Parts: sequence; C-alpha cells; structure tokens
Amino acid sequence: MIKLKVRKGDNVKVISGDDRGKEGNVIRVYPAANKLVVKGINLKKKHQKPTKEKKGGIVSIENPIHLSNVIKLQSAKIAKDQKKELIKNDPKKENKEKQKDKEVISSKKIDEKNEKKKKTLTKSKSKKWNFFQD
Repeated sequence: MIKLKVRKGDNVKVISGDDRGKEGNVIRVYPAANKLVVKGINLKKKHQKPTKEKKGGIVSIENPIHLSNVIKLQSAKIAKDQKKELIKNDPKKENKEKQKDKEVISSKKIDEKNEKKKKTLTKSKSKKWNFFQD
C-alpha cells in the first residue's frame, strides 16, 4: 500500500476531471483503492426508495475520486509562491546556463583565433606583394 499524503479533514483542490478547480474538505479516504471522498465534489444522483427512516426521491451523493486528481490546498498555494524560487534554484537550469556561458566563451575564443589568422594572412599577403614589387 502507498502512504497517502492526504488525510481526513484536509482541504484539497481538484486538478483534473469534471470538477477541475473546485475546492473541498476530505470526508473519507480509501487507501487500498487510492481514492477519497471530497465534500461537494463528484456529485452523482441516486434514486432512493422510501423507507421508514428516510424519504424517497432523488438524492445527490459524493462519489470517490482518485488521489492523483487532487492536490492539498496548502501545497497548491505554496507552489504558486515558490515556483519562481524553485526555478531559480534548479540545478539543471544552472548547468544549462553554465554550458551556455562556456559556449559563448569558447565561441569568442574561436572568433579571436580566426581574426588572428586573418590578420596574419593579410600581413603575409601584403609582404609577399611588397616583395614582388621591389
């Protein structure tokens, strides 16, 4: 069984499905099925027969939704605030930036070498030309 990060009483936000964007409170958790029931989300209609205790009629019931379709509300708010920090502190991006800097430096060095070669070629041509003119 997977350890669940959501417990009964937590506030969650639905990130996919018909109720995307809605928020609610967790009523019940089914860890074996990786599902949970959220108050006011994934409502289905049930036709209920009248009994001595309950009236009959059409009743709305919350059905369970999969754990992967929700996110803890606190972590969702934190994620928006910390996204920029996470991007800044991402080691992969730092490595890419370092590689780009290295590429720029190496391209500058190559350009400098090419310029030196061009200068030497132009000098040598001019010397040869001067030699033949003398």
